[in-house]
Amino acid sequence: MDKIVALAGGVGGAKLVHGLSQCLTPEQLVTIVNIGDDFNHLGLRICPDLDTVCYTLAGKANLATGWGRAGETWNALESLGEIGGPTWFRLGDLDLGTHLERTRRLRSGEPLSKITKDFCCSWEVEFTVLPASDDNVPTWVYTEEGELPFQEYFVHRQCLPKVSGFRFADVEAAKPAPGVLEALGDARLVIICPSNPWVSIGPILEIPGIQEAVACRTVIAVSPIIGGEAVKGPAAKMYKELGIQPSAQAVAQQYGSLLTGYVIDLVDKGQEEALRHAGLEVLTVDTLMKTNADRHRLAKQVLDFGEQVFDRKNK
Repeated sequence: MDKIVALAGGVGGAKLVHGLSQCLTPEQLVTIVNIGDDFNHLGLRICPDLDTVCYTLAGKANLATGWGRAGETWNALESLGEIGGPTWFRLGDLDLGTHLERTRRLRSGEPLSKITKDFCCSWEVEFTVLPASDDNVPTWVYTEEGELPFQEYFVHRQCLPKVSGFRFADVEAAKPAPGVLEALGDARLVIICPSNPWVSIGPILEIPGIQEAVACRTVIAVSPIIGGEAVKGPAAKMYKELGIQPSAQAVAQQYGSLLTGYVIDLVDKGQEEALRHAGLEVLTVDTLMKTNADRHRLAKQVLDFGEQVFDRKNK
């Protein structure tokens, strides 16, 4: 099998990437990760989606929360709170080490992609994990209360303000990180993970050159919406507030002509006909990933489906 490229962000993306890593060799799988969530906090550079993917592949992720480190303690955060510091973004003691070293190296002039590669090596992650860009492309959320930085909206305000749109600051000047376009150029298949289309996949595709490179490949997406709701996160709420009924079909329409094939959950089987009428090949399976076995099963089903779609497309 040729190279497989996954586009990922958030917990759903990390879970499917972990499943793919159980089906593919390190030479076959490249994951391109959203960097729109990245921000500065307490003087540290925080990269939530990158860390979630890397921790998951390293077997270090907190399975209960879906973010952060397993076996985490919170002494630094508790001490911070005692003296009146901001504790709304929960940084655990183990997690702090990652952010401290990343920030130190970024300030010395090293690119995020090199730092991520070295972290993966230290954590014995053999698979390639690439930030979508080494440039800073922060996501801003337009809300009824004004424009908010993504983490202010997502964590501090708990996604409560009504959304009216999104902005990826300075994206026009951003460049794909080294290896991103090369991986896409070599890809037999691009898999868009079940991540939030607005704020996890959108920032990746908006970086100049990436969407064009993806469009040249066979692309399979896994719907993050099941039965009109998001498994985790605010995707469904965002669709509603933007005047779109959340559904697997709405996600497919958002990705539009990028997609060749689409994977939806069994509860959304009734949408198959409309999706096929729109020109998509459709796989309907159980897409919930509650266990590691679920991740492996879904990844294998997606890969098998992708091979079938690729073969039919390239006859």
